[in-house]
Formats: sequence, C-alpha cells, structure tokens
Amino acid sequence: MQTILLVDDEQDVLDFLTYTIQKEGYRVFTARNGKEAVDKTIELSPKLVLMDLMMPIMDGIEACIAIRNNTSISQPIISLLTSRSEDYSQIAGFDAGADDYIAKPIRPRLLLSKINALLRRPISGEAQPEQDGRLHIDRSSYLVRLDNERIELPKKEFELLELLASRPGKVFTRDQIMSIVWGNEAIVGERTIDVHIRKLREKLGNDYIRTVKGVGYTYNTI
Repeated sequence: MQTILLVDDEQDVLDFLTYTIQKEGYRVFTARNGKEAVDKTIELSPKLVLMDLMMPIMDGIEACIAIRNNTSISQPIISLLTSRSEDYSQIAGFDAGADDYIAKPIRPRLLLSKINALLRRPISGEAQPEQDGRLHIDRSSYLVRLDNERIELPKKEFELLELLASRPGKVFTRDQIMSIVWGNEAIVGERTIDVHIRKLREKLGNDYIRTVKGVGYTYNTI
C-alpha cells in the first residue's frame, strides 16, 4: 500500500482529500503546515506529497525546497495544490523541485486520475530514461530522443506521450487523457487531443501511437 502525505492548513480540505484518497486504497497521513510536512516526510517516507502552496509557518515552496535539499530524505513525488492560477506561482513551484501542480477546486475523479498518473512516475532522483528501441523518454528532464536525435516537445505533447508510454498496450480513453493531461485548466476544444496526437506523429512517426476507433489511443512498443 503506497503512502501519501496531504498538507493543507484547512481541516475541511484535509478531511475531503483524505476520504477521497483512502477509498482508493492508499495509506494517507496529514500535516497542517510546511514545517510539519518536512518532519513527516522524514518520518514516513511517503511516495507522494500533495501540498498546499499557501500555508502558515512554512509555505509549500519553502517546504518543497527543504525536502529537496535534505539528502537524508527518501525523496517523494511532490505536487503543489493551490487556488492561485498565476504562471509565476507555478514556475516558482517547479523551480523549488515540485513535480506537478494541481489547481483548486479539485474534482475527486480528476484528483484520483492525477494521483494515479503521478505514482506511475519515477521518484525524484531515481528517474531513469524509458527506453523503447529507437525512442527514449526521460521523465526527469522532459527529454525525448528518437534514434539518438533530440526531439523538442511542448509541455502538453510531452505529458500526453508520457501518459501513453507509461502503460504500453493500455487504451486510454479521450476522457481519461483530457482529465489527466489537461485537468481543470481552461476549457479546450474537442479536437485538442487529436491535434496533439497529430503533432506527436509528425515528430515521432506513426508507429508509436495507435488510434482505437471510438475509444482513444494506445502506445505501441516497437
């Protein structure tokens, strides 16, 4: 059973998140501020830390930096939770060592989809490039190489490829892809996924991503 640490200064948020996540079979612990989050990360070695950005004593950015700078900590995946939508707060979070960013208010199904996707990722500091014949996907550096040639992918294209490649052969529905990759961001058009798939195929070729008509897309190993 994987351990998740929830960090938020609002008890009702902690109660809601704990109830939602525990139903999926995860072991859940909570903290009320950044300092307590650092202490419990050392004590519990959680696989995933879901942490609010704005908190007393030590905020999410400071706590993230403290965790990443502590070499004695078994490094978790860290996702920041916040109601702030400004780009600079997201950039500050990633610069501090966060792996992901989830905006409030959080819908339960979206939250669980994000958690499941995050827990498929390698732990920070242990990530190894995924190698699939000619294609190499390095989730730790957002780097893709095809036949040893670097391929530049925008963030959403990389996240879409990363999702599909995380479980080769599994068919991801369009709703699952939209929920995990785009989440509760600004509403996008119905053809958004198709456009991103087309761009990936233009850069990687047609062999890696297969369309399952009427369902979604799957990743082929070659």
